[in-house]
Amino acid sequence: MHVLCFEDAATAKLAPITTARPAYAIGCASFHLLDWLQRLDCPILGSVRPHLHTLQKVDYGLTALTSERAGEPMLLVNARMVPSQANYAALSEMLTHGQGGHIEDASGIAAAYLPAGWKVPTPDPATDPQALTSIDHIIAAACLQPAIEGSLDLFQWPHDVVSWHMRLMPENMQRRIEENGFKQLQDGVFVAEDATLGEHAVIDTSEGPILLDRNVKVGPFCYLSGPVYAGRNTRVIEHAALKDGVALGHTVKIGGEVEASVIEPYSNKQHHGFLGHSYLGSWINLGAGTCNSDLKNTYGKINVEYNGQRVATDMQFMGCVMGDYAKTAINTGIFTGKVIGVAAMLYGFVTSNVPSFVNYARLFGQMAEIPPEVMINTQARMFSRRKVEQRDCDAQLMRDMFRLTAPEREQNEELSML
Repeated sequence: MHVLCFEDAATAKLAPITTARPAYAIGCASFHLLDWLQRLDCPILGSVRPHLHTLQKVDYGLTALTSERAGEPMLLVNARMVPSQANYAALSEMLTHGQGGHIEDASGIAAAYLPAGWKVPTPDPATDPQALTSIDHIIAAACLQPAIEGSLDLFQWPHDVVSWHMRLMPENMQRRIEENGFKQLQDGVFVAEDATLGEHAVIDTSEGPILLDRNVKVGPFCYLSGPVYAGRNTRVIEHAALKDGVALGHTVKIGGEVEASVIEPYSNKQHHGFLGHSYLGSWINLGAGTCNSDLKNTYGKINVEYNGQRVATDMQFMGCVMGDYAKTAINTGIFTGKVIGVAAMLYGFVTSNVPSFVNYARLFGQMAEIPPEVMINTQARMFSRRKVEQRDCDAQLMRDMFRLTAPEREQNEELSML
């Protein structure tokens, strides 16, 4: 018996969040889908886009399905699944029940159980070895299983991550408190043994707890309003204000005012400035004074543009979505509901979406493509500061992302005029 977590075609709609990471590694309310799948206590296999094959193996410990395991009992899980306790419970029930069946959503298979002896729906699988391990054929086999009543929640668009994060933070924090052996430092404040809370902190746990994981250091004069989760080795700078649902990945440096946001590992927002209702990928650096807007002047619902398509979020508060390795200069201002591609560099006011690998200084009449080698050198310097070794696969990821995001730059009218 094994679990196969697969990316489907709709994963592309989650860019730039998924440009540099598998969909099962999206952080939301302090958990990833992979965290929940590991609780199923079964070997986990992964089917991801080709440019992530090596990273999947070295960073997440997953391997691809091989023909030797084809036909064995399998729990098929869409990698876009929201990392919620409700979804985990539904998957656990499918596993325990052990009967063939599938659950669909509007975009396709959400999850399926394939019993022993399942076959791909081809006339003669033995004549096509690739059919035994092709995710398209496996999904087709899953569709032949009986439909199961019920639904599972999947991410459809990047803003869904922020929306689900806000909804799931209270229950996910409670789960961590119950399972992780945190010490209660004071009412509603839970810390790992080597975490420290600075002097003169102002704490409000009326809406949720504060959780400080291993080796988290909170400076003096901070304001923490739960629910807040700080991942291991994170530094909260003095005078920081974290409130209304903030989840920080490991090894993050955070300062200024942060509200209702997800920040993935190794990102920096050390200085003053507001970040609200936003998602930040990994290895991002926000310059001093960088702020984003998360509310329209009209107080109306926010629409976000993805690849030229205008999508209603049904959210009154929605800030920005920023892909991995993006950077902002001092005093950058990001308008409401903007999407920033991977490895972009921002200056001045950001009034439109920014393609990946672009120097964006629209206020000064300048936009230019950033060569991948420039970002590889930048990556090496960033890694060195965090004592992380730059591997060949890290540099190759940058080249692959540059190639894969070329259509973003080609379709941008301002860039095409240069």
